[in-house]
Amino acid sequence: QVQLVESGGGSVQAGGSLRLSCAASGYTYATYCMGWFRQAPGKEREGVAAFFFGGGATYYADSVKGRFTISQDNAKNTLYLQMNSLKPEDTAMYYCAADYRPYGGRWYSRERYTYWGQGTEVTISS
Repeated sequence: QVQLVESGGGSVQAGGSLRLSCAASGYTYATYCMGWFRQAPGKEREGVAAFFFGGGATYYADSVKGRFTISQDNAKNTLYLQMNSLKPEDTAMYYCAADYRPYGGRWYSRERYTYWGQGTEVTISS
């Protein structure tokens, strides 16, 4: 089992920045990949970014490329999402997810991940 706890959400104006953190605990040494998802009111949960531990590969949704950066700190068992140049359309609940399987679907697929955090809310005002 892996437990995930997100933090760092908040309310900022458009153009501002936030850094989300996802602290992992439990059976973390078998983690194969971790990702950030978001869900805006009335919309489907969508993949934002992912990190694969084997080779350090990262993936981003087109809507956040060049503005968001995913990173991880092994010593702290923490995943980060640095979000810059924030836009009102980035407003959503942001979730951290993790999985231990080498194969399981596309990085942006919800089914790819077994473990989920409770989410942290991000609100961007114009």
